[in-house]
Amino acid sequence: MSTFSRRDLLQHAPAVGLGMTAWFGLPDLARADSPSAAADVPPTFPVQDPDLAREVVGLSHRDLDGVRALVEARPALAKATIDWGFGDWETALGAASHVGRPDIAELLLRHGARPDLFTFAMLGNVAAVRAIVDTNPELRRLRGPHGITLLQHARNGDAKEVVEYLESLGDADPRYRDEPIGDADRAALLGEYPFGPGPDDVLIVREAMGGVGILKRGGVVRRLFHQGD
Repeated sequence: MSTFSRRDLLQHAPAVGLGMTAWFGLPDLARADSPSAAADVPPTFPVQDPDLAREVVGLSHRDLDGVRALVEARPALAKATIDWGFGDWETALGAASHVGRPDIAELLLRHGARPDLFTFAMLGNVAAVRAIVDTNPELRRLRGPHGITLLQHARNGDAKEVVEYLESLGDADPRYRDEPIGDADRAALLGEYPFGPGPDDVLIVREAMGGVGILKRGGVVRRLFHQGD
């Protein structure tokens, strides 16, 4: 092993600092008594900026060039994850996977995104999907972001071999139970439901997505399914 003196360390420190700034998207740091100490540092630092995370996950559904610009500037964004509401977590790679965008998925993977079963299904890696599902058969019914099934990921990626394998299992595309709601019951559900003291501490139930949806004021609507009773 090489032995570094204090002088060696100080000589290398600026390069290390610059590398970390570029890789993690950190703000320029300075001593507290430095004139540049008042740099614009996001309040979430050192946690990833939630607005950038939301942006890259959103763009990963549709915009290769937009995603490239973000992850080339801040490679850690390739692993960005957000909760759209009620535990509907989605990664940037998960977004590309469920809409069938292998070009965006491969870009994210090159920048360190972590693949999962849904990624393998969309990309047509039937060997990986078969190995995982054969080991734990219940995973064939696993749902990804927004409740989208494993089989639907394969269909959206036009992954024919994966589709054929999952279809051969017979029940790899489960649908949510969604009983009809009568007009009177639907009207009784719609409205605003305060749950806290803040002005935005309100759940709103409204018509959405061809049925009934729920969202926190200022948030993203999620579909409700009538499970019966």
